[in-house]
Amino acid sequence: MGLTSGSTGAVLAAFPAHRKTTARVAMFDLSEASAQLVTDCFRQYGIETVPIARERVDRLQHEKFEACVLPLGESAGSIIELARSSASNSRIIIFGLGGTAQDAMRYSKLCINAIFHEPLERSAAMKLVRSTQMLVLHEFQRYVRIPVMTEVGVVSIDGSRITATSLEISSGGMSLKGNRMPERDSHVEVSFSLLTLPRVWIRGQVTWEKPNKIFGIRFDASDERRQRLKEWIVAYLEG
Repeated sequence: MGLTSGSTGAVLAAFPAHRKTTARVAMFDLSEASAQLVTDCFRQYGIETVPIARERVDRLQHEKFEACVLPLGESAGSIIELARSSASNSRIIIFGLGGTAQDAMRYSKLCINAIFHEPLERSAAMKLVRSTQMLVLHEFQRYVRIPVMTEVGVVSIDGSRITATSLEISSGGMSLKGNRMPERDSHVEVSFSLLTLPRVWIRGQVTWEKPNKIFGIRFDASDERRQRLKEWIVAYLEG
């Protein structure tokens, strides 16, 4: 529900900037330079950004936004909680900006979807927006993986445990970043909770690994507990 944020002219020229706006992204407390860069990235997909002063955070209660971007820190929780408790924006896509891994995990139960890392780099930010824009635009038929950050417990059959952070989740598996790497092809059981999904346990197998302790798990298709996650994903996409 987590992801990260060059010859900039060539990158931006590849995407038309004249598409009709179909979604709005609220931006809170971004510096002028950060706001301009993020705006440029979203604009390539016809997505409008709306700067909002912190004292007007109440707009989240009566205006519909498809996503929001806000710096991760001590004061981020109140904005996220307000959005998640709003009838209009309970399913809003939340992009964190900067902050530490601890900041991200502090709000993991509120389902932060992706993070722009600081210092912002245009190519990395463009890659992040490109990978999540289908979710922001509600074109779910073309988007089967949900970027979302939540704490995940990974237990191997020998009883060893790994603490990880989810990057993307689907009904078939998930990608994670751990405090260490499990063995490839090993069988594990993962446990996690999401915004409206109480903690669930699902069996799986480690199927791939990447540098920086990133790895992927394919869920066991015979594990009936996977149905709860599938139902949550359907509700999340249709909410």
